[in-house]
Amino acid sequence: MKTIILGIESSCDETSASICIDGKVMNNIIATQSIHEEYGGVVPELASRAHQKSIILVVESALRGAEVKFSDLSAIAVTQGPGLLGALMVGYSYAKSLAFALDIPIINVNHMKAHILAHFIETPMPIFPFICLTVSGGHTQIVKVNSAIDMVVLGSTIDDAVGEAFDKGAKLLGFPYPGGPKIDEYAASGNPQKFSFSESQIKGLNFSFSGIKTSLLYFLRYHLKNNSDFILENLRDICASYQKHLISMLMKKLVLAAEETSIRQIAIAGGVAANKELRIQLKQLSQKHQWMSYIPEFEYCTDNAAMVAISGHLYFQNKSFGHLTDTPQPRMNF
Repeated sequence: MKTIILGIESSCDETSASICIDGKVMNNIIATQSIHEEYGGVVPELASRAHQKSIILVVESALRGAEVKFSDLSAIAVTQGPGLLGALMVGYSYAKSLAFALDIPIINVNHMKAHILAHFIETPMPIFPFICLTVSGGHTQIVKVNSAIDMVVLGSTIDDAVGEAFDKGAKLLGFPYPGGPKIDEYAASGNPQKFSFSESQIKGLNFSFSGIKTSLLYFLRYHLKNNSDFILENLRDICASYQKHLISMLMKKLVLAAEETSIRQIAIAGGVAANKELRIQLKQLSQKHQWMSYIPEFEYCTDNAAMVAISGHLYFQNKSFGHLTDTPQPRMNF
């Protein structure tokens, strides 16, 4: 009998559904919310309302695309947290209602663990144990992945996430939200050696990105006093230099984690894993240190239900089920 998992993701501003059959992801339906752009960031109430409008449509589209009926489902995997409470409630309430009506298990999925397990959607897949650098707008972590259900955080940010550093830096430069990808785009034709910004010197495997944001702020203030067109005239070089320092901070800790654990299976995951320069730097380090490196396809780096569905498949094999009395956990621990 086939194991058919419906995955649902609604932790922030993407409403997504996916069908996974016997470990093969059949589709990845995503409804993106563009309304937040005019506000310079995600507005929780607007995100929740947009999820309510989209959730039924994206689920039906996923089922139809995979030629699956509700009655065929083995279980429903859904993001329980972390994320925006209102946004999580939409997907989670829908999943619980559906699981109750169909009398099938519900599988609680941690959003950040799902990003890591996105590596099992397509080949090549990492071999346990492996090290994964998870980088997103809200999280920056180095995780030792012993199995699909056994993961240990080796280091994390003590303040801002790297994705936040990208987006807030982009805002200082005048880019619309989300600005992180714009920095990556403009950096491609800039000089990364042109300007310097302060990097945190925290010992161990933890990160800190608040200092480099402040460094960029004061750097811009200083130069704009003398030249109001400074940003416009140097935008590509500023982007390249700022990005270089952010990625440098990530890569230094990743090298240290590999050395301390003697693990050569190295992966990156999360929204910032879509950054082209980060992907290039990981491949270069892999050649230098003889790592086997793994990076998900672009569509599986940002928030999506395919990673939730494959997580559900792996949890289903371990009979790791939730309960209908469970609730969304916006500050869900890793």
